[in-house]
Amino acid sequence: MSTGEYRKQIDEIDDQIISLFAKRMEVASHIAEEKKKNNLPVLDSKREREKLLDIIDKTPEEIKEYSPLLYSLIFEISRSYQNKIIGANDELTNKIKGAIEGTAQLFPDNVSVACQGVEGANSQIACDKLFKYPRILYFSNFEAVFSAIEKGLCRYGVIPLENSTAGSVNSVYDLMMEHKFSIVRSIRAKITHNLLVKPGTKLEDIKVIYSHEQAINQSSVFLSTLKNVQIIPCENTAVAAKKVSESTDNSVAALASIQCMKYYGLECLKESVQNTDNNYTRFICISKNLEIYPGADRTSIMLTLPHEPGSLYKMLSRFYALDINLIKLESRPLPNKEFEFMFYFDLETPVYSPKFLQLMGELPSICDSFQYLGSYNEVI
Repeated sequence: MSTGEYRKQIDEIDDQIISLFAKRMEVASHIAEEKKKNNLPVLDSKREREKLLDIIDKTPEEIKEYSPLLYSLIFEISRSYQNKIIGANDELTNKIKGAIEGTAQLFPDNVSVACQGVEGANSQIACDKLFKYPRILYFSNFEAVFSAIEKGLCRYGVIPLENSTAGSVNSVYDLMMEHKFSIVRSIRAKITHNLLVKPGTKLEDIKVIYSHEQAINQSSVFLSTLKNVQIIPCENTAVAAKKVSESTDNSVAALASIQCMKYYGLECLKESVQNTDNNYTRFICISKNLEIYPGADRTSIMLTLPHEPGSLYKMLSRFYALDINLIKLESRPLPNKEFEFMFYFDLETPVYSPKFLQLMGELPSICDSFQYLGSYNEVI
């Protein structure tokens, strides 16, 4: 037979599959009604395991490895459909709906904001892009920023989450497991590192350079050209600039922003010494309360999964089944647990989408632990 004739056969088989799939989902809906009536969970692990083994036994040897993949996805779709009928976890979906209705239409201009570092820090620069007239309080470390939000000292906090060249800020992800907060907005800010010195200092005078560890890593190519220069990490780039401005030694320099040059009365010997010009840091704006502003099209969640084969695959299958785009997946080891992880997801989906609310209703029931971090939009 020709290719066209084989394709015609496939079309006829697909018509039968669609019809049988519709019948299967109809029966699944009846099962969902029974589970709802008897207050039973959607997931029946024992039944699924037995069913999958039976399917494998019945599958011809040459395609046996593919049938578990197909039916695992069918099971996920079936559970999703049943959850939609039952209306799982109304508590979270109602909380999200309440936040959408209860949040102001406009993002505030004049509020108290917690940032790590000192004047001129990249967090402050990001803060100035998010708010017109922020009242900034500076804290010595990221944990203090989270604590300031939890204690109500500031309404918002601005925290760096990841860099386009250096990757994720792991310490922040670890702190996210320890604190309660909501993400209300994010921003991508272009970061440049500049060699700043006291007025009159020449390149050959420099013996010590201060900066944040990530800025040092991001400027490694330039730093490798300097001979007999000590590189000293410090809390952040603005602290480095402040150290230089307060020093009486003309042999010290800092890698920091042009804003720091202005704040601390320094000169710029070399502009944009970072390895790549495409250097962006993503910051999140956090709050104590859940606030969802108009236009929110990104959602962040954290969760742990059963420590068993296929648990992450089943989670990803759920996103696929609901046609929700996953744009970030980060994992961090759980303290005091060997080879177990907390997973962080960024999802691209409008907060108003019925599929999004369905997913938020389903996820808590299939995770060991689940934390909804908020829905928001990103400023570029």
